[in-house]
Amino acid sequence: MRFSERISDLVHSPIGAAHALVGLRTNDRQLLDLSQAAPSFPPSDAVMRRIAEVACEPDAGRYPPQPGLPELRRVFAQDLAEGYEAEIKPDSVLITAGCNQAFCVVASSLTSPGDEAILVAPFYFNHDMWLKIEGVTVRYLQPEADLVPDPERAQSLITEKTKLITLVTPGNPTGVTIPPDIIHGFADLAARNDVALIVDETYRSFRDESGSAHQLFNNDDWASDVISLHSFSKDFAIPGYRCGAAVGGQPAITEALKVLDCIAISAPRIGQEAALAGLRHAQEWRVNQAARVKDLERQFLGAMETEPGGFKVVSSGAYFGWVQHPHIDLPTEDVVRKLVLDHDVLTIPGTAFTSDDDAMLRLSFANLEPEEISELPHRLSEFA
Repeated sequence: MRFSERISDLVHSPIGAAHALVGLRTNDRQLLDLSQAAPSFPPSDAVMRRIAEVACEPDAGRYPPQPGLPELRRVFAQDLAEGYEAEIKPDSVLITAGCNQAFCVVASSLTSPGDEAILVAPFYFNHDMWLKIEGVTVRYLQPEADLVPDPERAQSLITEKTKLITLVTPGNPTGVTIPPDIIHGFADLAARNDVALIVDETYRSFRDESGSAHQLFNNDDWASDVISLHSFSKDFAIPGYRCGAAVGGQPAITEALKVLDCIAISAPRIGQEAALAGLRHAQEWRVNQAARVKDLERQFLGAMETEPGGFKVVSSGAYFGWVQHPHIDLPTEDVVRKLVLDHDVLTIPGTAFTSDDDAMLRLSFANLEPEEISELPHRLSEFA
């Protein structure tokens, strides 16, 4: 059989590649796993009880309505309206099997093979992979020194083939939160050039600021150019239940539904029920977990302050530390391999998020317990 060159030319999942190294370890020391950004804690009691209840209900295995459970769409629209101080209607919400799927169905509905899309570097690797699967040429917008992108610089990348620009805020892998005025500048840029602005807000709850992430939804014409993506995985610790959302205008939802019908038909009912239980009964828990992750970041920055082993934090936020390693004589993949095999530290190479090897690593500090973060600088110092 003959496989698609677009697929064959793609890298394998950086997460899977990193975890494959774990099986090669011969050390007995506990592994410090800073690889995949997934909650290391269980969901709230209210969410777990609802999951157990739903599993025993007679319609648990049936298809839910394709756009999502009506009550989840209503409650989530209300949650967004409160968070953004704007009016957001339930029919602007499309529930998907995770935020990754939200991006895929939206991007596929906007592009055709040969089109172009802009991603901010460092980019989220699944965004890059999906666009390439779809035959879309990706153009990378290099950010400023503070890793915040400039909409005016993005203008020079736009051509008649450009269909979308994607922002991730807070960023994966950098953790950097894009200021509202910059997000608004990109929305203006999208409107001027008749392209879509996708704003992936998976880590919205883990920003330093407690107010609105932006005021895009207060613009009467927001739905003409903007699609906002969300995840319940991090907020309610249910990544395995696969529940996310796309928020957009009716034309965008309608077109994305066509793609969703071919990929999954609808998001799993049990994951939607888990997200709904979280929105209804775990809001205080949600805030407390975000505060706990923020405390872990402070401890991580304190542990890395002396640049142990020459490893330097360039930026941090949400779940991530974007860290420069000192071994410019080694490919970053070799540094990652040595870290896990010789020093029992599992990370993701920065080459998963960049076009070039810039000697960077992504460290998901939120995976660790406080005592493990305290151990991290000792392991990094061993490398030197």
